[in-house]
Parts: sequence; structure tokens; C-alpha cells
Amino acid sequence: MVSKLKALIAYLSYSGNTKEVAEIIEEVLKEKKFQVDMHRIGVNLPINLKMYDLIFIGTFTWAKGALPIEVKDFVWEIGYKPKNIAVFGTGDTQFGGDELFCLAAVKLARFYNSRWEPLKIEQSPRGSQEKIVKKWIEGIVKDVTKLA
Repeated sequence: MVSKLKALIAYLSYSGNTKEVAEIIEEVLKEKKFQVDMHRIGVNLPINLKMYDLIFIGTFTWAKGALPIEVKDFVWEIGYKPKNIAVFGTGDTQFGGDELFCLAAVKLARFYNSRWEPLKIEQSPRGSQEKIVKKWIEGIVKDVTKLA
């Protein structure tokens, strides 16, 4: 079965952790026969989101729970609030504890009124956290394919 569903994974990554999560999401989506485009926020040219059935936005948490400026610019460039956005984030509980952990992803998911809980990963998604990423994306894929 070939899916006609198209997904975008837009992410910002300085340390590589958020990029690793994006790559796991890409792998699972391709296994599910989605057409997938990757977009590096702050690097790639602006993109037309209206051509995607599913949009993932990935960010790390900056300072005291803030979105990085590149992600803010990306949100501004979108100019509207698509209903098909899922948000993932990486963070580090040693900086701000649970209260600030992946707060940027939480804020972004709230801003877009995402129907999916944001994925929050402690630093790198390696090891047991890779299973968490895959379970999260499997749930979203199941939800989206029911609607298609």
C-alpha cells in the first residue's frame, strides 16, 4: 500500500539532539509509506506548509523555557495556524528541572492547539528514549491515517 500522505519535519538543532529525533520520525514515517520532506529551520528557504497532510516542528528549549529566535521566525513565516501540527522537543532537566523541561515544545504545541501532546526528550533520543519517539509517532500516524 502506497500512502499519498505527505509529511514535513521542520526542526532546529544546535547540538544534534533535535535532529536525531527528527531522523527517527522520518524513518518511521517512511516505513508507513509517507512522503517525507525534512526542513532545517533557519537554514532552508521558507516552505509552503499547505501542501502537507502532517507537519512536525521540532525545537530545543532555550534560556528559561523560551523558543529559539529561529523557531519564532519560522512560526511568523507560516503566518497562520495549521490544524495538522505535532511538536517535539529536546531538553535537559539539569537546567531548570521539570518545570522548564522542553517548555518551548509545550508552548509551541499550545500555540498551535495541537491535538497531540508534545514529545519531550531528555537530551538525545538514543537508547530507551528512541522507543518513546517511535511510540509517539506511531500514535500520530494511526490518528492521521484514520482521518485520511
